[in-house]
Amino acid sequence: MKTNRQIVFTGINTAELVEVDYPTPGDNDIIVKTEISSISAGTERANITGDPNISIYAEGSVVFPRYAGYSSSGTVVEVGRNITDVQVGDKVAMSWSHHVAYNAISAGNYVKIPEGVTMKEAALCHISTFPMAALRKTRLEIGESIMVMGLGVLGMLAVMFAKVAGGAPVIAADPVKERRERALRCGADLALDPFDPHFAEQVKALTGGGVNAAIEVTGCGAGLNECLDCMQKFGRVALLGCTRDKNFTVDYYRKVHAPGISLIGAHTMARPITESSPGAFTQKDDIKATLKLLQYGRVRLDAEVDELHSPAECTEVYDRLIHEPHFPVFVQFDWNQL
Repeated sequence: MKTNRQIVFTGINTAELVEVDYPTPGDNDIIVKTEISSISAGTERANITGDPNISIYAEGSVVFPRYAGYSSSGTVVEVGRNITDVQVGDKVAMSWSHHVAYNAISAGNYVKIPEGVTMKEAALCHISTFPMAALRKTRLEIGESIMVMGLGVLGMLAVMFAKVAGGAPVIAADPVKERRERALRCGADLALDPFDPHFAEQVKALTGGGVNAAIEVTGCGAGLNECLDCMQKFGRVALLGCTRDKNFTVDYYRKVHAPGISLIGAHTMARPITESSPGAFTQKDDIKATLKLLQYGRVRLDAEVDELHSPAECTEVYDRLIHEPHFPVFVQFDWNQL
């Protein structure tokens, strides 16, 4: 029997690398030897700290163990009898995977990696579908202004995609100076501090009255309020950040109703399952789109990875995730180091 190891949140604020069973593929599954898995800081922080609102489907219960790590890449080592689109030895980007040495992935949750795309980049493809879907939902037109509020991993990817999509200007907003500077390197035209008391005035001055579209990634009521203060009439705001906290107030009459603002739910599960259409792609088609952008050099992610750790270092990495106020944007585990 092959050995398998997985990063597991065994209790509140506790991450361990533990021995687990080697998966058995079903007829519609593949087994992938994981090479790189990416940390999604917001989701994984909520998981390890025991946030009861981690799921949109259930709340109020804090149950451990918990498992994380849904965006990964690796090599196919086994295929189920009904699998025809990949074979043993193929490199794939995985969706809804885990931080585990061998992942069992069902049909529809993997895409073959094209030439020219690295494993580190492919391991960010699933998480990239979150901001890509939010951007599609804003229906951004070439030459329209767009703002990204919050520059963690989702926000930084949103900045890159907004530039590719033709937003002008692309405005990045975050209170952390280093993240604003990074956003400029990643394609933002302007980077502003939302804690500046004149922030909304600056945005409106720079855009001739307000941005046409915005992607709100902070999940904070204050972040949404700031977005709404910066909008052009009839603007569109995609709500990408998971709020998890219901207790915040928006002056809907003055900030939404009167100016005709569209607030768009952009949770990654709020998308079609089987068929894409303009503004609403399936998860798999968004991964394919990201892979094309990487393959043809429209977006570059390999050099953006801040830290690459052995899974054996998971306890220290997640302790930092819990306690560091500004955890690095792009952090991954390299399973070849085990």
